[in-house]
Amino acid sequence: MKLKRTQYSVLIISSADSFADALSAVLSPADHQPVVRVASISAAKRLLAERQFDFVMINAPVQDEAGIEFACDLAAKSACAIVVFVRADAFAATYEQLTPFGVFTMHKPLAQHAAMTALLWLAAARERNRQHESKAVSLAQKMQDIRTVNKAKWFLIEHEHMNEAQAHRHIEKQAMDRCVSRTQIAEEIIKKYT
Repeated sequence: MKLKRTQYSVLIISSADSFADALSAVLSPADHQPVVRVASISAAKRLLAERQFDFVMINAPVQDEAGIEFACDLAAKSACAIVVFVRADAFAATYEQLTPFGVFTMHKPLAQHAAMTALLWLAAARERNRQHESKAVSLAQKMQDIRTVNKAKWFLIEHEHMNEAQAHRHIEKQAMDRCVSRTQIAEEIIKKYT
């Protein structure tokens, strides 16, 4: 099985330009576009309010905070893959804090091969998150369809004096006879009575 080539957007949060430069040098332009760099958590929050990124890489601590709480909050709210780079002496404690949130932790200084490994982990995590996102969207759509059909049933019960079973059969039969979805029939019924 061949892995489909995907381009990932990257946000690097680092107060130290040298660290951001080293990370940027490892990122392949063919696989990582755009690569955006900011020097503070507040700048990252502003940017993330406007757009999403596939990878978020945090060189902790950052100018305005440690970055740990931000990483946890971001992991809870978004499907991006996150890695936090910390000093070796802070690695164990940071790892314990971040792992329950699905955030990767790596210690500094960072060797190039370790950075490459981190990118592979981030890609794997992001692809897994994409699968969960699509399942969640599918489930949300199914729930919306059920609500629409149920609303249409209540209109039929109220205006056509059907019971629930009759209303259900009516929607099913209309959908089969016209070769359309139950949701489309339900939307037409709702439109008719509103």
